[in-house]
Amino acid sequence: MGEILGVGLTHYPGLVVKDEQMCGALKKTLRDPGLPEQYRDPKSWPAQMQAEWSDDQGTAAATQHRKDLLEQFKTARAAIDDFKPDFVLIWGDDQYENFQEDCVPAFCVLAYDKHEAAPFHDLGFLGNNVWDLPVDTAFSFEGHKAGGKYLATGLLEQGFDVAYAYKPLHHGLGHAFLNAALFMDYDNQGSKWKHPLLPVQVNDYGRRVIAQKAGLPDLANPIPEGELDPPSPMPWRCFDLGAATARALKNSPWRVALVASSSWSHAFLTTKNHWIYPDVEADRRLYDALVAGDYQSWRNTPLDSLEESGQQELMNWFCLVGAMDELGRKPDEHDLIQTYIFNSSKCFAIFRP
Repeated sequence: MGEILGVGLTHYPGLVVKDEQMCGALKKTLRDPGLPEQYRDPKSWPAQMQAEWSDDQGTAAATQHRKDLLEQFKTARAAIDDFKPDFVLIWGDDQYENFQEDCVPAFCVLAYDKHEAAPFHDLGFLGNNVWDLPVDTAFSFEGHKAGGKYLATGLLEQGFDVAYAYKPLHHGLGHAFLNAALFMDYDNQGSKWKHPLLPVQVNDYGRRVIAQKAGLPDLANPIPEGELDPPSPMPWRCFDLGAATARALKNSPWRVALVASSSWSHAFLTTKNHWIYPDVEADRRLYDALVAGDYQSWRNTPLDSLEESGQQELMNWFCLVGAMDELGRKPDEHDLIQTYIFNSSKCFAIFRP
């Protein structure tokens, strides 16, 4: 019988860059000519956001944010190392990387033998990486094709019509998967990550995955409603897929770490906050339900509520929470690192066997 560890974490790109660049998404939004003028003035922002921004445009706050995140990543890495998994399954989103106009699956098991990674290739406006490594730095992670085939079979047999792939389409390992491993091996820039990876792509960005290329909006040229894409999978479907994953892997011959990789509410997806800060209150409500083991509150969350709060990436966590509900687990360790200027709050959780 298989053994399962649950882990939740973030793949926040700001951790790849230097402190003075960490709030690059906010700075880019503030430069957008489509942003209403009053929101460029920090005096109009929530008090906590003003405090983080301070008189150095967030650099000191970035130093503390990095420290807080890395402490949690070390805890997650220790839990996985101690568990000694045969492979690490990561639920993550594809942000117009491997999946583009020619194919956007709701779910896809990436059952590769090997995952090619180029962690600094797509940093764009965020700037240089914190390690000052060459932009063309590349390496690979071991995959687990057998586990991927087993999982795809188990999900299909339970009525989940997932896609699967044995090689990439347009892009190597997407940052939702890559950064999860990279940040758990931060001091070695990923070079000493030793566990095989089994990425499972979830189409979190739904209506904005192609139309907005799952990135920052162009506020001066908003996308007409009719040009948005079809939606993501429903939150309850992600929850149920996570439960089905746990059922399949409980009967496998492997020890598996199930990892949800995402930040929570994203500022650049939260229209009601003028795209400059995330919905921290909505994150806190789901976090409190997570800690209490109130998983039906998660499963009953409608998609439009997540979209209104910029919580699209939480679909990855819905998979994890569904799996932990199936296993009867509550988080043994957990933390919600809240922020207003660094695009998103970040949750961490460990569910031990």
